[in-house]
Amino acid sequence: MIYYLPMHSPNKAKLDIDQFCKEAGYKSLTVGGGKNGLAKFLTKSLTTLAMLARLKRGDVVVVQYPLKKFYGPICRVAHAKGARTITLVHDLGAFRRQKLTVDQERDRLSLTDFVIVHNARMREHLEQSGLKTPMCDLEIFDYRSAIPVDRQPMPKSLYDIAYAGALGERKNKFFWDFDSLLSRCRLNLYGRGLDPAQILGWNHIDYHGFIDSDEFISTAPGTWGLVWDGDSVDDCSGNWGEYLRINNPHKTSFYLRAGLPVILWSEAAMAPFVKDNNIGITVDSLRDLENAISSVTPERYESMRRSVLKVKKQLDQGHYFLTAMDKALATINKK
Repeated sequence: MIYYLPMHSPNKAKLDIDQFCKEAGYKSLTVGGGKNGLAKFLTKSLTTLAMLARLKRGDVVVVQYPLKKFYGPICRVAHAKGARTITLVHDLGAFRRQKLTVDQERDRLSLTDFVIVHNARMREHLEQSGLKTPMCDLEIFDYRSAIPVDRQPMPKSLYDIAYAGALGERKNKFFWDFDSLLSRCRLNLYGRGLDPAQILGWNHIDYHGFIDSDEFISTAPGTWGLVWDGDSVDDCSGNWGEYLRINNPHKTSFYLRAGLPVILWSEAAMAPFVKDNNIGITVDSLRDLENAISSVTPERYESMRRSVLKVKKQLDQGHYFLTAMDKALATINKK
């Protein structure tokens, strides 16, 4: 039997994994679903105890990581019952937030039987830390939406760029230098955290506030989705920007599910996936952005849109997670 631990989280990526697990026929291994701190603690504690009664030799438990203090006990209880665990990594605590040391994270992930990581860069990082646990690459996070997959609005201009997510100087300091670089492009911002008073005087960046994710997917505002974080227009620097060297931003999946080809930093870990699948362009610096867009012919852009349509269908079906699970199960079943 394959079990999964529902996350009871507002995090979209984690909720989608729960849904794909359920649709694949995996059984939920949880008790209740508390929303506040104490209730969550009790839920996870009871779930860990329930594993002692329900798990049997040969069972598999899918765990989404990080799971804070409960990750170790869950892996240990599963092994005590003769079951195995497959861990899907959402975030590495030792890399950006530095809540763990590299050695602590390696030791935690050593408790599981298989690790699904974001991409080859993250896998190499963990291997270099000394992690011996078998791993495979997710490639990209899947994204489920209620909006029909075939909905693909035609763009009005090749120079309209969308940027969605958490906004503000802490994560997006590059905005303040970016406006002066633009002449033909318009950057449309969607999200919370930006004070409209901060953007007075910007000529090429428009702030539209927060809109629901399905509304964004339905209307697909823009021609491209920009994946860029950090302090500088020249590269993705700072803690947020540097993390792009190793992780798969969920924002990329969001844009693709909306039917938008993406613009990505050339040093980002997802750059090879974007190039190989013909779903966007990469730039070394945002100073190169308008020239890069001007080199995209209507025919090439239409080719990207067709490729995006193929990928977003796969994202909606959970293709990448389920493919990684097949690899994980094949590996642990050989042991």
